[in-house]
Amino acid sequence: MRKIIPALLALALCTGLPAAGQGIINPTISGSSISVSVSLPGGLGADVSLTFEEVTGLSLANLGLSAQLINPLSPAFRARLPNSVLPALPLVLRIQPPANSSLAFSGVAEIDIHTHNLHFFLGTPLRFYSAPIGGKFEDVTTAMGSGSYRARATKGGFSEFLIVLDLRPVSQVIVHKLNRLEGLLDTYEGSMPSSVHGDLEERLDAARADNALGARQAAIEEIDGFLDILEQHSGTDIPDDWSAAGGVQNVAGYLRAAAMTLRFSLNARSLLGF
Repeated sequence: MRKIIPALLALALCTGLPAAGQGIINPTISGSSISVSVSLPGGLGADVSLTFEEVTGLSLANLGLSAQLINPLSPAFRARLPNSVLPALPLVLRIQPPANSSLAFSGVAEIDIHTHNLHFFLGTPLRFYSAPIGGKFEDVTTAMGSGSYRARATKGGFSEFLIVLDLRPVSQVIVHKLNRLEGLLDTYEGSMPSSVHGDLEERLDAARADNALGARQAAIEEIDGFLDILEQHSGTDIPDDWSAAGGVQNVAGYLRAAAMTLRFSLNARSLLGF
């Protein structure tokens, strides 16, 4: 990883909302995808793409996409991260569609980030995090790879994004993600038929039990089954629409995103052998 020099930290910002499009260059739209480059002072940058399953009103202005430097040593910013998690880059990407945006999508959106400021290696603690605007950051990583550093997240809505060093044990992360997914399932129980909720709950309970026994592949298979149920019922029994205008809840998208990052951590634990 490249060191962040003091002169760069002196440029970092930790307050104020970035202007729409700040730090964003070379936007390209192709079908249901948009790609941009992020360029900030001090040589910080990344290539970012968003891909939707179904989308209308896709444009840079409608996304409200921007980037800003933050002060990684700021107590206020550190308070937004779990213990043993540190910013790996002082760069926050924000997707905040304006109130008059016509953007709407169904299902999930995939966000890919690639930066030359960091480097991938097997067992790297680098992770892709997301937070509600101004809220607590959570691990949303669904894939990582080389080419300097690449990461992917799946989302049912929009927020802020940050690459971090996550020094927590993978086993602790998995339990946290299991609890988070269970909390979401409880929150949205009334948004789906009781039979569907029961099937999802059964799969999640089985995955938790398998993980506790160290049966990692079995836990992954249960989460795959959880995702299959969600996809079968998305848009019919479970709401799966998001709109900048509000008034809808992308329940299926939120649950799919939480399950996919849980699957990533279960798989990482299996590959690392602990």
